[in-house]
Amino acid sequence: MALGCNLPGPYGSCRALLDAAIARLPDFGLVVVERSAWWRSAAWPKAADPDYLNGVALVETRLSAPAVMAVLRRIEATFGRRRGELNAPRTLDLDLIAHGRTVINQPGLTLPHPRAAERLFVMGPLAQIAPRWEHPLTGQTARALAASASIGLDAAPLAAR
Repeated sequence: MALGCNLPGPYGSCRALLDAAIARLPDFGLVVVERSAWWRSAAWPKAADPDYLNGVALVETRLSAPAVMAVLRRIEATFGRRRGELNAPRTLDLDLIAHGRTVINQPGLTLPHPRAAERLFVMGPLAQIAPRWEHPLTGQTARALAASASIGLDAAPLAAR
């Protein structure tokens, strides 16, 4: 799963908000196995918006993919996410990138995530913790996808997590 923030809300910083969100995942049946460093990048597609902090977490769960998506939406709401304008600044953005090798294309859920492979701010962190992860449709590794990403090319990890 991918995490992002560019509005810290009451947490004071996106880093504090994302750390708090990671800490809450087990409460919802999502056990964090590994997580990347936080990566900073300019907002996309509107570079004038506040910069984003992004990262990736590998989680284990017994939940189905649709159940995980429902949990992610509940967690976003808990952290003050309000949905409105597409790509608007947000307190917390949680995306399910993949659920094992599952392929789903239905309203409200497409797996693997249809745009993650293009985004350095997703594939970079994923390559950091799981460089040999393979995209369920293309078979490309996270490392290869990070190298060929076309969006968010300014994304870079923060010095320490």
